Amino acid sequence: MPSTGPVPVAGRARRVLQDDPRPSFFTSAIDGAPRWGVGVLTAVQAAALSLLTVAVPAVAVFVATSADPANADVAWTRAVVVASHLWLLAHGVPTVLDGAVVSVVPLGLTGLALFACYASARRSGLATRGTAVASVAGYALLTLLVALVAGTDGPGALRALLGGVVVGGLGLGAGLLRRPEAPPWSHLVAPLRDRCPDAAVVGVRAGLVATTGLLLLAAVVSLFWVLAGRATILDIVRGLSLDAVGGVVLAVAELAFVPNLVVWALAWVVGPGFAVGAGTRFAPDEVVAGPLPAVPMLGALPDATGGAVLAAPALVVAVGVLAGLAVRRWLDPVRVRDVWVAVGAVAATSGLLVALLVAVASGSVGPGRMAEVGAHPAWVGLLTAAGCGLAAAGASVPFDPQVRAAVRRWRARRHGTQEQDGAARPGPGGD
Repeated sequence: MPSTGPVPVAGRARRVLQDDPRPSFFTSAIDGAPRWGVGVLTAVQAAALSLLTVAVPAVAVFVATSADPANADVAWTRAVVVASHLWLLAHGVPTVLDGAVVSVVPLGLTGLALFACYASARRSGLATRGTAVASVAGYALLTLLVALVAGTDGPGALRALLGGVVVGGLGLGAGLLRRPEAPPWSHLVAPLRDRCPDAAVVGVRAGLVATTGLLLLAAVVSLFWVLAGRATILDIVRGLSLDAVGGVVLAVAELAFVPNLVVWALAWVVGPGFAVGAGTRFAPDEVVAGPLPAVPMLGALPDATGGAVLAAPALVVAVGVLAGLAVRRWLDPVRVRDVWVAVGAVAATSGLLVALLVAVASGSVGPGRMAEVGAHPAWVGLLTAAGCGLAAAGASVPFDPQVRAAVRRWRARRHGTQEQDGAARPGPGGD
């Protein structure tokens, strides 16, 4: 039945009928539209928003430089094509710009796409299973369509489809979960959580804590790099002699790769370091630099080695101790192996997530030496898993009540066996 509500009129209140129903799990956001249609419209809105955010500045740059004789034969559609390739690059699709292969994912643009998906789903979506599937599928198909129109080959089209599923699934899913009619997150993951051991669930949660802590530390480290290299950065900017349009374009491009710098700082903190060009290495124990492009962000690369810098990997141990304390707080062990399962889950979760971040933040950004940029994902992931896992074990295993009880039982059995052996051994005067 329609609800009523008081409306003040001329100093008094009167009651009127309100036909608008409150959002519920079974109502559509658009009257008369099927739920899958709402999902497709949400996907179109998300893709258009993030793509236009990249395309509009590209077209603006073309218009600002159209008077240049070098651009006399270049159509404005070329700017749209370049923007489309950059948008696809944010979804993990390598592109070719001026004959050079670029495969490093600009994580800033990926974050922009995720936010566009989140905002669209939060505002216009509908938190039902059919709508969610239609939204993610629609976003993935739109990504594939953009790849085909931009002239991407077969492997690139497949990567566009997979990238659309990942970005759309994360962004649209997070937005739909914030809808008022959405079920709680705990209800959605309950079937999977109930099938997993409690110790594994606790370990995964602690592993997420460890990964978040490492990223925060890497962000602080990269901020120190920028502050330490601000003089070099300013010299590079002055040397480029950019106009207003060029400065805005450079600033946007720099922001797109700032998260990549944070991931490189993470590889530096873990120990292996990273490369910016073939034959280079930036690590706590060694800095081997080489000729670099005139990019202001590269002026923040570290140049300090030895001394206190060598203690940077100890930060991984500190984060692992924090994860171990989380395991102690959240785990209610039943068996001795529970704490070991939780510690193993901490190591696996942190190692896999860090390796994945390093993989997407590494690759090629140009020809020649610049075909090698970033860090080795497997090596960084293994060292992260080892550091976090061992530190978490040291902070949780010795204090686990089941482990301590097992140790006491083992010591009691060993003491009893020694006493029996002493009683069975004959004395000096015995037969």
